[in-house]
Amino acid sequence: FHGGMIATVRALTGRQPKTYVGDSSRPDAARVRDLREEALRVYRSRVINPKWLESIQRHGYKGGLELAATVDYVFGFDATAHVAPDFVYEGLAEHYALSPEMRTFLARANPWALHAIAERLLEAADRGLWEEPAPSTLDGLRAVVLDAETLVEARGETVRETVRETVRDMK
Repeated sequence: FHGGMIATVRALTGRQPKTYVGDSSRPDAARVRDLREEALRVYRSRVINPKWLESIQRHGYKGGLELAATVDYVFGFDATAHVAPDFVYEGLAEHYALSPEMRTFLARANPWALHAIAERLLEAADRGLWEEPAPSTLDGLRAVVLDAETLVEARGETVRETVRETVRDMK
C-alpha cells in the first residue's frame, strides 16, 4: 500500500513526496529510514545476498516462486514509489536470470519462475523503469524467456496458464 500512497500523492500534487519507513525489528534500536535507503538496504542484505540465494534453493519449487515474487515486489514498488536505480535491475538480471547456477536451479525446480523473472525484467526495460539496460543483457533475458518456455512446453504445459494459476494461488 505504501507504493500506492506515494503514487497517489505524486498524481495529486505533481511532486514526489518525501518517503520514510520505520524499522522496529530491533525494538531497542528502532530507526526511521528514507524509503529509497531502506529499499537499497534490503536489496543488498537479502535480494542479492549470496547466502540468501543459496538458502532459497533448498526450498525447490517454492524457492523459485519466492525469487519470482521478489522481482515482482521490486518492480511494483519501483513503478509506484520510484525507488530502484538501474543497478538493482542489473543485479536481478545477473543473479536471478542470467547466472548459470541459478538458471540450472530454476530450470529444474521451477521453470515458470525463471520465465516470469525474465519477462518481468524485460517489462521493466520496456516501461522505462530500467532506464539504460545493456543490449546484451536484454538479449540474454530474451533467450532465457525462450529457454524457459521450451522447458515448460516439454512438460506438456504452457507458461502463461501456469504462471497465472500460481500468482492467483499466492493471493
